[in-house]
Amino acid sequence: MKLYCAVDVRGGRCVRLRQGDYGAETVYDDDPVARAVEMAEQGAGWIHVVDLDGARSGRPDNAGVVAAIAGAVPVPVQAGGGVRSAETAEAWFAAGVERVVLGTAALRDPDLVRDLAGSRRVAVGLDARAGEVATDGWLKGSGQSVLDVARSFAADGVDAFVVTDISRDGTLEGPDLAGLASVLAAVPTDVIASGGVGRLDDLRALAGLESPGSGRGRRLSGAIVGTALYERRFTVAEAVATLAGAGEGG
Repeated sequence: MKLYCAVDVRGGRCVRLRQGDYGAETVYDDDPVARAVEMAEQGAGWIHVVDLDGARSGRPDNAGVVAAIAGAVPVPVQAGGGVRSAETAEAWFAAGVERVVLGTAALRDPDLVRDLAGSRRVAVGLDARAGEVATDGWLKGSGQSVLDVARSFAADGVDAFVVTDISRDGTLEGPDLAGLASVLAAVPTDVIASGGVGRLDDLRALAGLESPGSGRGRRLSGAIVGTALYERRFTVAEAVATLAGAGEGG
């Protein structure tokens, strides 16, 4: 299982929100590029970048920062936030982003996802509040369930689903293991967990999570960690070692 270190960007700075609330922001670094490089040097498998301004506005407001991170780190970058067109996605790929995450666009323009997935590494962001996928920077409900949206893209060549429990994001209170297991059981696509990791034991639980069913079930392909690292609950190196010890090397 891969460790994805989160670098959320708002106003050009590295921040974290609590439960997706733009009014509950903590600024951790004025230089998100340097922070991303530090995480990569400590062993992160991926850097997960979110343009928080773009997620809300629908424009790639921090595209320059995303491109700078992609050009600076020696590990693959996964990025999302404000990607609503093929032109924006292609610009991010050209800047060195390995995988682009489409959230709002996946709900409003599913053909965009399907067209890109034919030739590019695309993830669908499933940001859930009470089981319903949220859009527009987590500000609006879509009226569609996480499992229904996941199933609708399962046969379209999507690289991964990034599943976030908004109510847990930034809280350090533990991930939604049951919800993640249900997605694993519903689709054959890679699933990346996001939201709630606060302890190394949470990573062990994610690494050991299997989809329900007989025999050995499917496991998560990755976990995104942000606040716990910024709050020094554990280090990147400790997280990587924990995943390796769980038999799912980071």
